[in-house]
Amino acid sequence: ETLVLGRAYLGAALMSADLKSNDRISLRFDCTGPIKGLITEANAFGEVRGYLKQVPIPIDKPMESFDLAPFFGAGFLFVTKYLEDAKQPFTGQVRLKYGNIAKDLANYYLTSEQVPTAFNLSIKFDKEGQVTGSGGLFLQAMPQADDDLTASLEERVTSLPSLGEVFSEDKDPQTLVEDVFKDYSPRFLANYRMEFMCHCNRARVRSLLTLLPIDELRDIRNHGPFPLEMNCHYCSTPYYFTREDIGEIYGQRFPNN
Repeated sequence: ETLVLGRAYLGAALMSADLKSNDRISLRFDCTGPIKGLITEANAFGEVRGYLKQVPIPIDKPMESFDLAPFFGAGFLFVTKYLEDAKQPFTGQVRLKYGNIAKDLANYYLTSEQVPTAFNLSIKFDKEGQVTGSGGLFLQAMPQADDDLTASLEERVTSLPSLGEVFSEDKDPQTLVEDVFKDYSPRFLANYRMEFMCHCNRARVRSLLTLLPIDELRDIRNHGPFPLEMNCHYCSTPYYFTREDIGEIYGQRFPNN
């Protein structure tokens, strides 16, 4: 689960680099494989969150590699941008072509936005299965970029060794970029912090309860169990509601029933 969601976190975090103010971006994978799907989102403040649709992911035998294609199967990738100055969100979608988050994100940009793109997303684990390092690179061609130069850079990014392993050894990201792209005279424009953050709260979870059908809400009111426990999909924070809470929600939603 950490490998799958971790790579998606890295992808969403990198794709948030050009967001501004209260903008945010969401990645949704819907698939037929054991993973079933996942959602991650990131915002302009460097905050990332997400969740898997299937936990735990069923595995028939120990993994022999980090190839996740069999776990994705067929499906679609949806990329939604919530821009503050836009009247409504914009969503683009592509079929999952590789079952590889990095390659499928690159394919999204090439197919949906006609922009040559390369990703390298990597996570390093120790023998106990604990994460010791993670890292990602997101390369995108600028307008009028030379095709040969773009192809050369794409190959350089995708052929890199495990970035997770590199960063597990405490290598500085700027030093890595300088070493890998020294022939291309890289310039460093900005530096942002990224972290997991979920802004869920009890009021938001309560609002979800108000959307339940009348029969389902009535059944909960009458039969419980209480306290009713609701967990955030993203961070698993539990929120509890008493019989009185549910009765109040029911009365506000259906005052004549």
